[in-house]
Amino acid sequence: MVRILFVHPDLGIGGAERLVVDAALALQNKGHTVSFLTNHHDPDHCFEETKDGKLAVKTVGDWIPRDIFGRCYALCAYVRMVYAAFYFTFFLSKKERFDVVFCDLISLGIPILRLARANPKVLFYCHYPDQLLSKPGNLLKKYYRMPLNFLEEVTTGQADGILVNSKFTSRVFKETFKRISVDPDILYPSLNTKYFDETVVEEKDQIAGIPPDCFVFLSINRYERKKNLPLALLAFEKLQKLVSSHEWNKLLLIVAGGYDERVLENVEHFDELEDLAEDMGLRSKIKFLRSPSDREKLFLLQRAQVLVYTPENEHFGIVPLEGMYLAKPVIAANSGGPTETIIHDQTGFLCEPEPDSFAAAMAKCVKDDRNCERMGEMGRKRVQQRFAFEAFSTKLDNIVKDLVVSKGDDQKKQK
Repeated sequence: MVRILFVHPDLGIGGAERLVVDAALALQNKGHTVSFLTNHHDPDHCFEETKDGKLAVKTVGDWIPRDIFGRCYALCAYVRMVYAAFYFTFFLSKKERFDVVFCDLISLGIPILRLARANPKVLFYCHYPDQLLSKPGNLLKKYYRMPLNFLEEVTTGQADGILVNSKFTSRVFKETFKRISVDPDILYPSLNTKYFDETVVEEKDQIAGIPPDCFVFLSINRYERKKNLPLALLAFEKLQKLVSSHEWNKLLLIVAGGYDERVLENVEHFDELEDLAEDMGLRSKIKFLRSPSDREKLFLLQRAQVLVYTPENEHFGIVPLEGMYLAKPVIAANSGGPTETIIHDQTGFLCEPEPDSFAAAMAKCVKDDRNCERMGEMGRKRVQQRFAFEAFSTKLDNIVKDLVVSKGDDQKKQK
């Protein structure tokens, strides 16, 4: 049995959060002891497993500001994570022994985590280099980011093990962090399919206002501009010209996504999308949902006919796997992680990130129900074969055990 601590900045709702929660569940199922240390955990905005007692969660440093007058988000996030690392090293590790610390998103705490009692091994999961997620800015921002980018690379290289979520991210990792000679291991995110198989959607979990005979296109993503959500709306507008009036009358686009009132961009972008739908005259044909619960999300995936996934150069993307497992064809941009999960014309469509291209794929789904169902069935089989939770669990279990073995070898050498 290995004692593992997961250190994550904000244990809310998102792809990174789903990954670490699934990783914790996987290791727990393998007989290990797991718990979480985080800067923020809101029971009203998190995954069920982090609030129902399955996973122990400790929150520290939530009092530290998330920004400075609407700026310096990265700096504040780094400071919050460093605080959590100090808390672990100089307080928590003296009360409990941990063999491995699994951290992700922010690497700045790694050197501090390694100072802890019992000398735990640090495993870092790189979803994507943080410096590449920062929007370009003026000269002042360039100089602001320079030390942060340098520290990200140096501290990432100090981890005892490094994982990435796709071949795409592996290539970007090596191009970005030239000082790091280690090739990261690829650990594809997986689905905890047991939840999808065993959860029964009750009447209270169903979303009102969806006609029983309508054909539903579903988009699931956080309300962030980088997720390219306007593409779904603009493609839906183009779709009107590609189908008959009878077909159009039965179509509905549902946009559901993570929404946090503390995040200004979530609030602003949600309003922008509503305004766009209004300007296109499609407000009655597009339904917006904010932070649906896990059960509501499951209902939406079951109810929809097609999943529309709009991010460009997404480093992996867990939502397409969820859609495919529930036998829905996925329409996604032909870049990044989706090119490793979706097979074009077999489990969905990989399109240029333009409204015309997405609309053409959407029209094919509307006009050929049988092919739509066939692609959905093939998508489900692909997830079962390539992204099974058991395979994910076994690989992560082996990685953790190898780290612990190397820790024992290090201790013998010291003696």
